[in-house]
Amino acid sequence: MKEILIAGALALFFSLFGTPIFIKFLARRGYGQFIRDDGPSSHHTKRGTPTMGGIMIIFSVILAYLIAHLISGNTISVSAILVLSLVVALGFVGFLDDYMKITRQNSRGISAKQKIFGQVVAASTFGYLGLKYPDKDSLTPISLQLSTVRDTSITLGVVAVVIWVAFMVTATSNGVNLADGLDGLATGASVMTFIAFVLIGVWEFGQSCAVAISNPNCYQVRDPLDLAVLAAAFAGSCTGFLWWNASPAKIFMGDAGSLALGGALAGIATSLRVQLLLIPLGGLFVIITLSVALQVIYFKMTGGKRLFKMAPLQHHFELMGWGEVTIVLRFWIIAGLSVAVGLALFYTQWVAS
Repeated sequence: MKEILIAGALALFFSLFGTPIFIKFLARRGYGQFIRDDGPSSHHTKRGTPTMGGIMIIFSVILAYLIAHLISGNTISVSAILVLSLVVALGFVGFLDDYMKITRQNSRGISAKQKIFGQVVAASTFGYLGLKYPDKDSLTPISLQLSTVRDTSITLGVVAVVIWVAFMVTATSNGVNLADGLDGLATGASVMTFIAFVLIGVWEFGQSCAVAISNPNCYQVRDPLDLAVLAAAFAGSCTGFLWWNASPAKIFMGDAGSLALGGALAGIATSLRVQLLLIPLGGLFVIITLSVALQVIYFKMTGGKRLFKMAPLQHHFELMGWGEVTIVLRFWIIAGLSVAVGLALFYTQWVAS
């Protein structure tokens, strides 16, 4: 528990006090956000706001996580290394997209196909390597079983696991990316989900088969406590960043941050064996992603009519006249309720068993 608190507190400190320094660095080089002309007109005032703040989130997490282990003397787990590698890889894909938008001074970064390709390659590598490196109990970072709130009896096989993990990571990273359209929206929702993973990791460790040996309902999960430490670092880093990202934002996380955070959420959920629980825990991201899918489907089926004034969903409410802060706060409430439902499902399964 001490390591969790240290990692969270250090990540909060590094992000809170490092972000304004990073803002000045970006501003001096003119690395400002480009705003699309076809979006809400209220966003035009945000043009030129420093972006790529996700780099600071990732840096704060890695530094805090390593220092926490240095202080505690505990070994860094393979599971955490794999998740961090996934985060860095997706962050690099997002950085390329952000950098090209800045240098071109338009909304065209890398192509959608290139972005998806980069995400799939990073996620597939994570899924494949996660099936390697068994510990003394023959547990690998990622299980061959499909998991809901815990591992089920459904065995997927190596190829199916890699495909499934690639889909999960790509969908989640794009979901967070779509939610990153209003100041603080994606950051605040991510904090809540990471805190949920801290609680799940601690609970799984306390009820793991290595600790609760006589309990037939114990969890067969590798490195749950260290994944809780990593989740705490992400929660702390996002919280510190939110101080500067809240409306009016002094910095945006950019694709470098949103793709990385989505990868972290999916990677931790996969490693904790709660894959399908990510749907309620990240309920806000699911809703926003569905709004885009429904908009496209409805547009094609009706020959050009729109279901929403604009997608993703948060922009629909902007065009209805809702204030940005109002939308963010109400969407945070939805995110909080979604996390509560996810944790309730996780605990209910334990009680019912």
